[in-house]
Amino acid sequence: MTAAVVTGLGITAPNGLGTEEFWKATLAGESGLGPVTRFDATQYPSRVAGEVSGYVAEDHIPSRLMPQTDHMTRLALTAADWALKDAGIVTDELPEYGIGVVTAASGGAVEFGQRELQNLWSKGKEYVSAYQSFAWFYAVNTGQISIRHKLRGPSGVLLTEQAGGIDAIGHARRHIRKGFPAVIAGGVDAAICPWGWVPQIASGLMSTVDDPTRAYLPFAAEAGGYVPGEGGAILLVEEAGSAGARGAEHVYGEIAGYAATLDPAPGSGRPPGLRRAAENALADAGITAEDIDVVFADASGVPDLDRAESQALTELFGPAGVPVTAPKTMTGRLLAGGAALDAATALLALRDGVIPPTAHVTAPAPEHTIDLVTEAREADLRTALVLARGHGGFNAALVVRRTN
Repeated sequence: MTAAVVTGLGITAPNGLGTEEFWKATLAGESGLGPVTRFDATQYPSRVAGEVSGYVAEDHIPSRLMPQTDHMTRLALTAADWALKDAGIVTDELPEYGIGVVTAASGGAVEFGQRELQNLWSKGKEYVSAYQSFAWFYAVNTGQISIRHKLRGPSGVLLTEQAGGIDAIGHARRHIRKGFPAVIAGGVDAAICPWGWVPQIASGLMSTVDDPTRAYLPFAAEAGGYVPGEGGAILLVEEAGSAGARGAEHVYGEIAGYAATLDPAPGSGRPPGLRRAAENALADAGITAEDIDVVFADASGVPDLDRAESQALTELFGPAGVPVTAPKTMTGRLLAGGAALDAATALLALRDGVIPPTAHVTAPAPEHTIDLVTEAREADLRTALVLARGHGGFNAALVVRRTN
């Protein structure tokens, strides 16, 4: 069956802009978590976030696009530009309908939407931007990337919250197998504004700790919720033969396996679907649990959810049977951007033979019988499993494999 490989990465993360800056910071355990600055959060119970610092949109986005784009979409456009450049792809040289775009979303561009609704309520309809008709829309990242680069291949958007980045990559592979040479895929999100903040607080899953180094501690005894973040990753997924024919400068790895499941209804007595997603992804890749060299965990930071994940990992791999890491402790959970960033991080780990650390966590709680990597660890890595769970019961698993 046609192989789908990753030939380009574009990363906008709270602890680094650009792939190599992000990767250097991640290996060093440098966190991008801190007090919220994008709005006044002092009256809210949760006040820590992972914000993308140092990003000046005007340095990356044409002036004509500035009035019609949200902060989220600007980050996504920038990441897509970097992924295409990294892959060395000139879109004009490919068939007109050759490249598709599949991204993940959670609630759309909520910061743009909030601002325009405030204008409506406080000033009147004459002050609402005409761009409100589409700039807030959950499919806007896919649309703007497609338009900017004149990409007319198959496009779409997946709304499975934190699992969405993996789902988008999985769908990109489907398009590759149908004969399309390349697909831009991944997720970038940004909801650090009151309209994006309040629904997350209402979930009861957010951390209320003000110390950024102690606010998000998945698998630790002190775990008490998650910290939101913004940013994510865009990947250039390409048919292996096409990449070879054009002499792609590098191949980060192969999208070897993918699966998604949905948790059963609460009270049904049936187990969560995360383990089944992992097992199906392994089967899709044609491998067994013994072939996995590292797991990039979903790492909710919510005690009950952490317990369910560590139990699934122990059942699948045995107690401390495989190294487990959660570098998202340095960025926060990026909603639709989180799983895509984890997938990109896993590919970088395979490339350099090093497992990034789970920052701020010194050791897992005794109930979690997993080999949690808390300091960067060199290892011979060939295959990685990336797990993600989205609010509402979504589960996704991705197997990435080194090709050299």
